[in-house]
Amino acid sequence: MSNKEACRIVGINPKTGRRWRNGRSAWGSRKAAPPIKAVVPPSGPSRYLREADRIYIADRLRERATVRAIAAELGRSPSTISREICRNRTVGTRGQWHYRPHAAQARADARRPRPKPGKISLNPELRDFIQDHLHLRWSPEQICQALRAQFPKRPEMHVVHETVYQALYVQGRGELRRDLARALRTGRARRKPRRQAQQRQPRFSTPMVMISERPAETEDRAVPGHWEGDLIIGKDGKSAIGTLVERATRYVMLLHLPDDHGTENVRDALVTTVETLPTHLKRSLTWDQGSEMAAHGAFTVATGIPVYFCDPASPWQRGSNENTNGLLRQYFPKSTDLSVHTHEHLDAVAAELNGRPRKTLDWETPAERLHKLLAA
Repeated sequence: MSNKEACRIVGINPKTGRRWRNGRSAWGSRKAAPPIKAVVPPSGPSRYLREADRIYIADRLRERATVRAIAAELGRSPSTISREICRNRTVGTRGQWHYRPHAAQARADARRPRPKPGKISLNPELRDFIQDHLHLRWSPEQICQALRAQFPKRPEMHVVHETVYQALYVQGRGELRRDLARALRTGRARRKPRRQAQQRQPRFSTPMVMISERPAETEDRAVPGHWEGDLIIGKDGKSAIGTLVERATRYVMLLHLPDDHGTENVRDALVTTVETLPTHLKRSLTWDQGSEMAAHGAFTVATGIPVYFCDPASPWQRGSNENTNGLLRQYFPKSTDLSVHTHEHLDAVAAELNGRPRKTLDWETPAERLHKLLAA
């Protein structure tokens, strides 16, 4: 209803109605309006603010409630309420503002319909500029930078390169001619998905056995012989040292890799190292999906030790090894050349770690715990 009609029904003067609507009392703007009982909006989850929520916000603002208080009462984030007020308030000619819930609801409804017309389709000058430069085989990112440089004070001529790609790839928008996609360096008229399972290339020629298939006895650390392995990398990725940690005892063995840490060298160093172990200490090896383990199938054939691989970006699945690598950085700092360390020095470092009491072993050393398990 109009203000005049509403005031006629209520039985007040239209000027008084305008004061009430703007949150002021009928006796002047300097005097606070009488307290109004806020209407509690209907309960129930909703992604968007509803009209009842906006009426509640308007009532509480007239009561001088804070944004945080309103947000807590509505079960919303304070930033949601703050954005709603700033986005949908009504600003007067003298800079004063009022929050009117029905007008705010109308603005929100007008913004919601999809799809919205794209910025390129609404601006012929922008569209022509982009199309001309696509003909010159400029990339969308180059075009967008040129727009900002050539039209620095015209924000309607500024777009990001994703907007250009969307205008080319999304069918039915008609913002740019589809044949212009051939001017892109890829030459494709649509995006090529990269993460589809059927398009992923196998990591190694020999299929990986994932950690989820590792024997259950490995998890409780009661049975010795299950190892975790990794590489610590030196300066510029040019040198490395291999690390092996036994899960039950935290016993450490280090692999000497003086030349490089390629697939063959890592495989040979692993085979040489585990051949010194008794049979009952060669049960499994868990590694991450680093390329140095591409020859894991040959390692299993040579030693009889199955290799299990962690999930991507899951270092906690080799927690003992990660912790040991941190301890080893005391001896082999980052950004240093690790190829200078001799095999004898690596053995001495491993012996020092294996002779250090560990809280997780009830202050026994890894060497003592391993000796007990072997004796048992």
